[in-house]
Amino acid sequence: MAFLFILPTWPVEVWTSAMRKVAPRLDVRSWPDQMGDVADIDYAAAWLPPANVLKGLPNLKVIFSLGAGVDAILKDPTLPPGIPIVRVNEPDLTGRMTEYIVLHVLMHHRQQRRLDENQRRKVWDSFPTHAASDLAVGIMGLGVMGQDSAERLRDLGFKVAGWSRTRKHIPGVHCYAGQAEFDSFLRRTDILVSLLPATPETDGIINRETIGKLSRKGPFGAPIVINAGRGRQQVAEDVLAALDSGALHAATLDVFAVEPLPPDSPLWTHPKVTITPHCAADSDPEVICAYVARQIERHQSGKPLDNLVDMARGY
Repeated sequence: MAFLFILPTWPVEVWTSAMRKVAPRLDVRSWPDQMGDVADIDYAAAWLPPANVLKGLPNLKVIFSLGAGVDAILKDPTLPPGIPIVRVNEPDLTGRMTEYIVLHVLMHHRQQRRLDENQRRKVWDSFPTHAASDLAVGIMGLGVMGQDSAERLRDLGFKVAGWSRTRKHIPGVHCYAGQAEFDSFLRRTDILVSLLPATPETDGIINRETIGKLSRKGPFGAPIVINAGRGRQQVAEDVLAALDSGALHAATLDVFAVEPLPPDSPLWTHPKVTITPHCAADSDPEVICAYVARQIERHQSGKPLDNLVDMARGY
């Protein structure tokens, strides 16, 4: 039995070292130089696997996605059918995403970028502020990460709502569901947070029309967008146009349709945009590898795998 990492854009040595540390008896290999006999490989962990690599493993039993989402694997046009795909669902990953969402909601709420600019210019400007309860935060996507972020923001005093494909129930959080309730969710939202999975239905959801339906009743007079879901969910041209026209007050973007974000992208230098390099839920490789090792042990002992991807839904 062997385990293979397929990580063309990640430092694979970091991950092989971490896996050997947490699972010293596991035969750990890496694509493309240390694959050995591919017939030995029962398990693979991947991120953006090239075409035909997974398909070329004749005895593959389980595929692990090393990110919170699975779109980086599902975009492989040669993905072998019928092999279960497991998502990572680790408290460490969820905690880091919640930290990111809370950080950036608070950054906008407390106008930290204005304070930073005042310091740079040596301006003492004690401008009026507002309470957390004056801001309505809306989270698109109420999976494990979305629910945790909603609860933490609720506890800080923000008016929090969430929107998801199916109805969720979170104490103190107004939960909307389905397309029929989407516009109502948008109309009450001053800060829109996207933690949606990547599916054809969510592609381009942060667009001119969506932005136009957000609340203008908040303390900034225009809404704010925070996207830590997937880059293909935002239409960059629409976000930029809304920022320039005043239809958006500000944006925090962690994910992009093309990554790394090209140096010539106007998002880099826009004064109302905060850019982070797809790091919202970065996690410790040893933590993730320990999770994968536990799932392999479950599979070997005949127990069901946790967090299986529903291929019909795409997450």
